[in-house]
Amino acid sequence: MSDFSALVAKAINPSMSREQREEVYARVREAVLKLQERDGLDPSDPRAAYRRHLVEETIRDIEIDVARYESMRKLDEAFAAQAKEHKAQSSGRR
Repeated sequence: MSDFSALVAKAINPSMSREQREEVYARVREAVLKLQERDGLDPSDPRAAYRRHLVEETIRDIEIDVARYESMRKLDEAFAAQAKEHKAQSSGRR
């Protein structure tokens, strides 16, 4: 499953809008359904439900990673602005 997670993670990037990422996830869901059909899995088969669960769990994990990335980026920007302001104030006192 880690290969699958890596594949989905490579298909998106944090600069994409939520709508763009949802389009990728919709395609992933469609692909999994096609694989299940190819494998002859009935939609009511517990294995099919398990696969769908894994897909949704993977998407959730990726969205958490995107949120974490965005949070860290914003913190880095705020820290840089704060450091710049501090430096400007320090050099103005001399």
